[in-house]
Amino acid sequence: MQAQVNVIQQDTAKTTQVSVQSGYFEKKPEFPDAVIYTKDNSGQVYIVHEGVEMWCDQAYVYFKDNFVKAYGAVRIQQGDTVKMNSKYAEYNGNTSFAFASGDVVLTEPQTTLKTDTLYFDRIKQQAYYRSGGTVRDTASTLTSRIGRYYAETKKYQFLSGVKIVNPKYTVKSPQLDFFSETGGAYLYGESTIESETSTVYCERGYYDTRGDTGYFIKNSRIDYENRILFGDSIYFDRNQSFASATNNIKVLDTINKSIIRGHYAEVFRAKDSVFITKRAVAVTLQEADSVYVHADTLQVTGKPENRIIKGFYKARMFKRGLEAEEPTSGKCDSIFIDQKTGITKLLREPILWSGENQMTGDTIHILNNKLTEELDTLKVFNNAFLVQKDSTGYNQVSGQSLIGLFTNNQLDTVNINKNSQVVYYFRNDKKELVGIDKTTSSWIQLYLEEQKIIGMRFFNKVRGKVYPESQLPESARLLPGFIWRGDERLLKKSDLFKGKPKPILPKITGIPLPDDEGEFFDDIPEEDLIIPEASKLSPKDFQKREDDPVFTTFKKDSIPIQKKEKDNLK
Repeated sequence: MQAQVNVIQQDTAKTTQVSVQSGYFEKKPEFPDAVIYTKDNSGQVYIVHEGVEMWCDQAYVYFKDNFVKAYGAVRIQQGDTVKMNSKYAEYNGNTSFAFASGDVVLTEPQTTLKTDTLYFDRIKQQAYYRSGGTVRDTASTLTSRIGRYYAETKKYQFLSGVKIVNPKYTVKSPQLDFFSETGGAYLYGESTIESETSTVYCERGYYDTRGDTGYFIKNSRIDYENRILFGDSIYFDRNQSFASATNNIKVLDTINKSIIRGHYAEVFRAKDSVFITKRAVAVTLQEADSVYVHADTLQVTGKPENRIIKGFYKARMFKRGLEAEEPTSGKCDSIFIDQKTGITKLLREPILWSGENQMTGDTIHILNNKLTEELDTLKVFNNAFLVQKDSTGYNQVSGQSLIGLFTNNQLDTVNINKNSQVVYYFRNDKKELVGIDKTTSSWIQLYLEEQKIIGMRFFNKVRGKVYPESQLPESARLLPGFIWRGDERLLKKSDLFKGKPKPILPKITGIPLPDDEGEFFDDIPEEDLIIPEASKLSPKDFQKREDDPVFTTFKKDSIPIQKKEKDNLK
């Protein structure tokens, strides 16, 4: 028998209507409260209720309870956006609540959700599963044990074992919000994004799964093949092989044993390049001691076996010796370090202090012994000048160039070449002043012990003698070009930033907190639940289970700056 049946049930609160539009119907004694509809030649059974359309091969309609049970190729559609297919479904018209099982597929414009069982609340406009589900997006596949879909905002909320698989990467997170219209994923908790070239870690972050860009805060880091980038916030662009970081940044070079710190950095993975500024400091770890280099801007380039460090503007370096050694430090406009050859170049108005020795020139080169990682050779080109402060005056040696040799990181031999001049305060064993030597020579060789001059050799000596102190006027005791800058000497690591203002760090914000929209199942006593007797569901199906994950949120939307400035030098 074919017919259209409309049943209106009046209620004090509202009027509901179930409309069966097509199908062959019959009554069976074993189902006295149901009218059974079966598909016929014209097509599937078609049922409508308050804007919801349902198609199936067979339907059991309980008009008294305003309830429908549907079997076989079930399809439920709400408007033009949400469609649900399954082997079985039931719909309660009094509560506007639907349940589907068996190869359930929920489709909306940008994504497809597949699961074994699904609950859909039309009043809340939310769907929920807790038996494992897969969401297929245009770019990725998301899987989780428990998930929730918000039809109005086109948002999926996953609370347990979330995984996003993309041909380029895999995302894992304990809690994730995914917006199907944009492809944006918000990560909460200990989350990772793994690929062949990098691994991102954060505890709060955003990733555009279609554009392959992301923004991460709270303990964020990126692990590359030979570098690790830390920062209070990190921006990541997979397409450009680019990342930038802000506040309390640390870049570890895992191969060359070096660390770069600062408060703004850019990393170009494909070019093996790092750019860092705002109190930037590079630390090269050595067995004897570490070398610290600071400049307004630092740039590290080259493959691991050919790393180059460049520092631009107001560069400074510091190397603390062993317990009994004086530190070596320097200042210049720009600095260049080739880690493969072990050479450090101080460029433009350089000055170097090795113990009590102050050395200046147009350019200074420092060479390390690659085997021992200790200082080996010092070269000063053009207008070389070495000064030591004496209790009475200044010991000085000048010439066209200077070559110094180190033993155990201390200068022990210095050669001054071409047009060399010396002013030296001779003292006896009691450290009493004997006289002042002022001599000109083509080449002078100095011998040092514990950074002090203990002897000199002159080659092709032109003129000069040792003057009694009273016979050499003050104006003649300083060589041309003399300048003393001892008050600028770096005596400790923190002097790298001496006289420089602390940078103003921005407040890290931008990742919205997860919205606590309450539980999917309302906390209703069992006796108050409206569950038709014919339903496959029981009161336990409408209750939160003990093993269901708990929604997590945070009280603050920014990451406070907790690290102290001295941490920049560790």
